[in-house]
Amino acid sequence: MPRQSRSAFDVCQGGVVLRAILFVHGVVALGLAFGSAGWLGWLTDLGLAVAIALPATLLWLVLVCAAQKLWVKLPLPGQWAAMAGLGALCAVAGWAPLVALHLLEPTGLGGWAPLAAGAALAAAIFHWLQQRMRLQLPATTVARLAELQSRIRPHFLFNALNSAVALVRIDPQRAEDVLEALAELFRAALVGSGEQVTLGEEIELAQRYLAIEEVRFGARLKVSWQLDPRAATARVPSLMLQPLVENAVKHGVEAAAEGGEIRIRTQAHKGQALISITNSVPSGPPRPGQGMALRNVRERLLLLHDLTMRFEAGAIEGGRYRVRIAVPLVP
Repeated sequence: MPRQSRSAFDVCQGGVVLRAILFVHGVVALGLAFGSAGWLGWLTDLGLAVAIALPATLLWLVLVCAAQKLWVKLPLPGQWAAMAGLGALCAVAGWAPLVALHLLEPTGLGGWAPLAAGAALAAAIFHWLQQRMRLQLPATTVARLAELQSRIRPHFLFNALNSAVALVRIDPQRAEDVLEALAELFRAALVGSGEQVTLGEEIELAQRYLAIEEVRFGARLKVSWQLDPRAATARVPSLMLQPLVENAVKHGVEAAAEGGEIRIRTQAHKGQALISITNSVPSGPPRPGQGMALRNVRERLLLLHDLTMRFEAGAIEGGRYRVRIAVPLVP
C-alpha cells in the first residue's frame, strides 16, 4: 500500500472536528454578547445560533473530508476561494431551515450575514489547518532524527555485521538473510520523514529486526507473535514499532543473563487496531533509560491521530513491562 502524507484538508479526525466546533461556537457566543441586553437574551440568541452553527460546521467538515482529493488539486488561491465559498453555502444551509420555520426574520443586511460569517469562519479554520500542516514537518523531522539516533545505533550495526560474518562459513544462507534484513531496516530508516505506513508493514520490519537479534541472542530470546490480519490496514507513523521492540530487547533480554521473552500482539476491536508489546523484566534494579523512544513514538502518534489514539506504557503484574497503543482502523 502506498505511503500517504497529511494535507491541510485532512479534517477526518475527532480532534480536528472538536476544535473546529469549539472555535466556531466560541466566536459566535462572543459576537452575540456584544448585542445582548442580558443573560437571558444572550442565551436565547445563542440557542438559535447553535442551531445554525453546529449543522453548518459539521456539513463543512464532512464536505472537506469527503472531497479532500479534489481540493488538493486546486491552486492555493483556488483552495482559499473554495473553502470560503463552501463555508458560506454551509452557513446558508444551516440558516435556511430556521427562516422557513419563521424562527428568524431576516431584514436589511441580515440576509447577507450568514454568507459573510460562514465564509470568514471557514477561512479562519482553513488558515489554522494550513499552519497545523506546516508545523508538523519540523516536529516530525525532529522526532525522526531522534528516532534514527536510537534505532540504527553503531553498536547494533556492529553486532549485526559480526553475526553475519560468523555465519558466512557455517550457514551462508542465514548470513544472507541477516544482511537482507539489515538492508531493509536501513531502507526504512532513510525514507522521507512524516510518512505513514500500514501496521502490517511495521510488523514486517519488527520481524526483520528480531530475526537479526535472534542470531545474536540465540535461545536467550523468545518471541511470541499473536497477529490479527484485520488490524494490518491501520495507518501508523513510519518506523513506529521497531524502537519499541528494540527497547524490549534491551531492557528485557539483554539485561538478563538467562534472557527473556517478548510478546507482540495486534487485534482489531470496535474500529480500532490494538497493539501491545510486552517483555519480561529481569530481577534486580531496573536498567536506567531516558524514555526517548517512548516519548518519540507517542509524539508521532499524536501528530498523526490526535485525540483518536491511545498510548500507555508501564509495568504490569507478573514482572513484565507493557506498551499498549490504539489507533483508528482504516476500512
